[in-house]
Amino acid sequence: MTDQTDVLDAVRRGMIPAHVYNDREIFELEKERVFSRAWVFVGHESEIARPGDYVVRRVLEDSFIVTRDEQGEIRAHFNMCLHRGMQVCRAEMGNASHFRCPYHGWSYRNDGRIVGLPFHQDAYGGEAGFKRKGQRLLPAPNLATYNGMIFLSMDPQAPPLEEFLGDFRFYLDYYTKQSASGIELRGPQRWRVKANWKIGAENFAGDMYHTPQTHTSVVEIGLFREPKAEKRKDGATYWAGAGGGTTYKLPPGTLDERLRYVGYPQEMIDRMTQQWSQDQRDLVGTDGFMISAASIYPNLSFVHNWPRVAESDDVLPFISIRQWQPISEDETEVLSWFAVDAEAPEEFKALSYKAYLMCFGSTGMFEQDDVENWVSLTNTAAGSMARRLQLNSRMGILEDDTEVVPQLTPEQFHGPGSAHTGYSEYNQRALLHRWADDLATPQATAGTLTVGEPEAVTPA
Repeated sequence: MTDQTDVLDAVRRGMIPAHVYNDREIFELEKERVFSRAWVFVGHESEIARPGDYVVRRVLEDSFIVTRDEQGEIRAHFNMCLHRGMQVCRAEMGNASHFRCPYHGWSYRNDGRIVGLPFHQDAYGGEAGFKRKGQRLLPAPNLATYNGMIFLSMDPQAPPLEEFLGDFRFYLDYYTKQSASGIELRGPQRWRVKANWKIGAENFAGDMYHTPQTHTSVVEIGLFREPKAEKRKDGATYWAGAGGGTTYKLPPGTLDERLRYVGYPQEMIDRMTQQWSQDQRDLVGTDGFMISAASIYPNLSFVHNWPRVAESDDVLPFISIRQWQPISEDETEVLSWFAVDAEAPEEFKALSYKAYLMCFGSTGMFEQDDVENWVSLTNTAAGSMARRLQLNSRMGILEDDTEVVPQLTPEQFHGPGSAHTGYSEYNQRALLHRWADDLATPQATAGTLTVGEPEAVTPA
């Protein structure tokens, strides 16, 4: 494999070799060193609310059955039969107490234990030939949850999930903790785009600069109350822990007034006030910043926005969770969920879902604008000329790395991490810097599991 040292050094300087957005060797390294160690989102507890509920999700090529077993415990099983390797579960979601392999009929409880092996005595001589007791589907190397969000890591030695997320948990709460009941998800919608997975993650992490150009038509048709898209520069971008995002600058007012401005009813505002910490309330109510798009490294993004949903000045907020699932160096499967406070009024849920579909569903207006850019970028990155070009990703800093606009102080921005107003690429650089560090660091080889291996026999 080609030595990538010069490429990664350039990325750390904010100069991005254009071919990294469509390069086979880079993608192979990403599989080996990024997705083998990171915590990757695989679902939400609301998707498997009852015992027996399951969804099938992937981490790259690896398929997992994410299920709630009969005792209510959340599990993730590698979706491969212990016998000949057939996929045990081929439905995308459902409810089952057992999973039965369609090839030879081996069956497993939803906690992973094998319970059915046809002709066990005839084929194996019973336990003497294959010890069925204690055998189970291969569990995910690491599984953890935060605010009902289920994450999986392929690294058995991965740091705890909360440590991995770090201070980004402060911002994650805005999306996932608006009441004591948390959120519920609808979806996901799934589609594929001929674009590199990193582009979407970067875009949602902090690209406020593209809004006035890419999404001009959305503003012109009056979908948003704010008359000028360039007002985005008055918001702040922040980076903390494993992620970062963007905010809008809200008009003057109290916390209640600012939350009502983006369309939340008073009963939801009251619950947010109870759930959020003082600093979380102050970021909105005192500093006037409302969270918008964000990304968690490596490939999970969020969006919070408040378009008009009828012919009036009323706006309605929605939240979407989206994952950029790599298929290859030039193709990504997008998984897009609608998320809403589980305690929200039913009318609010219905209108919020409509707002989501208009903007970021598979046919959403923002979605169409963004994908056109991402596909074009990926296509252009495949040619030989792209290997001669380093893209400038140093927006917000001078040649000597001095900041164009100083970092906000704790009195100006009550959230953790670093935050800046104005157009910049701090967040894109932070995401790609972490990516470069991962690509530069080999991952330890995982151990192997042998199914029903006979005990060694000592020669006489």
